[in-house]
Amino acid sequence: MSGKQAVIAVLAVMMSILGASAAAQDEKNELTGIIGRIFISDQGIQGPNAPSINPFVRSGKGLTFEVNYARPLLFTPIFSVSGEVPVVFNLDEKLGSGGDVVPTNYKQIFVTPSARFNLFPSTAVSPWVSFGAGFGHFSENNTLIYGGANPGTSSTTGVIQGGFGLDVRLWRRFSIRGQVRDFWSGTPNLPLADTGKSRQHNFFVGGGVIWHF
Repeated sequence: MSGKQAVIAVLAVMMSILGASAAAQDEKNELTGIIGRIFISDQGIQGPNAPSINPFVRSGKGLTFEVNYARPLLFTPIFSVSGEVPVVFNLDEKLGSGGDVVPTNYKQIFVTPSARFNLFPSTAVSPWVSFGAGFGHFSENNTLIYGGANPGTSSTTGVIQGGFGLDVRLWRRFSIRGQVRDFWSGTPNLPLADTGKSRQHNFFVGGGVIWHF
């Protein structure tokens, strides 16, 4: 390749990047829908209420939905910074234990305004990390797993969110996203099942579609 051809090739690549960057900047908003599961580790029960068999609070893998609105705050061809608001719903987090000490299930809602940092936002594939904080709400079933009345109540907690993922441009204004987010929250109110823990990790693994507009 001659020097002239090399210069033309470099200019063509630069124009392509700048064109993609300008098109991406025209898309001022993102609306994302994600579906996945939340994973919570089992916790040992302490004190006199601990069952002699299976003395744990065991959590299921609740089907979880996320709606996320985002808007770029800073955009370059190499990286971008966006403000985003992930709103996550886990409407059936089932519980299990060896005794009648936990409710049958509870609901979780997390709202965590965050900053998201994307690499190569104007290309077809863009990895990212996210960090933010907000609040969560736990709403418990009134019945324990073996039929007793649940003395626990609904509660609200502060939440710290951290996550990473990958966005892949699919077609025009649509992309697909795979992600892992950890919502580090308080624990649900379980007065009969003291785990000695005041915080828990809620790992949300999911995938979905982004609409750029």
